[in-house]
Amino acid sequence: MRDWNDEELERYSRHIILEEVGIEGQEKILNAKVLIIGAGGLGSPIALYLAAAGVGTIGIADGDAADLSNLQRQIIHTTKDVGTPKTLSAKAKMRAINPHINVETYQTMITAENIKSVIEPYDFVIDGTDNFAAKFLINDACVLLKKPYSHGGILRFAGQTMTIKPYESACYACAFDSPPPTGVVPTCSSAGVLGAVAGILGAIQAAEALKYIVGAGKPLYDSLLSFDAKTMNFRKIALRKNAKCRVCGEKARIVLRDYEQPVCDLQP
Repeated sequence: MRDWNDEELERYSRHIILEEVGIEGQEKILNAKVLIIGAGGLGSPIALYLAAAGVGTIGIADGDAADLSNLQRQIIHTTKDVGTPKTLSAKAKMRAINPHINVETYQTMITAENIKSVIEPYDFVIDGTDNFAAKFLINDACVLLKKPYSHGGILRFAGQTMTIKPYESACYACAFDSPPPTGVVPTCSSAGVLGAVAGILGAIQAAEALKYIVGAGKPLYDSLLSFDAKTMNFRKIALRKNAKCRVCGEKARIVLRDYEQPVCDLQP
């Protein structure tokens, strides 16, 4: 066990006094490596909470720059960050919260060509993307490399999340199989999203990552948690691993590929 200094003991004291975490659990957090794919609405609160928690190495992947229209929900970016790569903007805030963590940035869109090399070093992956093509690719790669991960998605007033432990729990494809046809499901840019919904779901995903790292509680395995912020109704749907799943089933053979990205017919 490491030698803890007074600053560390004070910084993480509210974790350390938790029976389910303690000094051993906080040490696991400090030694953990978590990758966040997407530095937007979901990635923002996830990154802030994991940095504050002391996750030793946090990777953050995103190919975009901060835009004025992002600021209503992407709380890690500020007005002066408009035009700055989101990964660099996020890193600056994460390091400001906790200068002791290591932040690795990947200023690129995740593709079938690069996803294996990006996720390989990490213990846990968090999907903070905003499109089905990326979500199905992340699921394929995490199952292929046996990386546990948290899925999350938001639209309008709604959010949903599930946690996947490859080959032990239902994967994203067990629940949804394939991306929806073009135009069936609108995007946030065309249908809108209440900014605080991203905060609610991102905090849940961050909690799932920390629970996995310290071994506390029960992650959202075989469960799809959804909520409607208009009514504040939360619903948990039981899932089951599909033996015939095209990704994690008994006869599945994963070949990483870039899924076609549906383009919404609605005007932005």
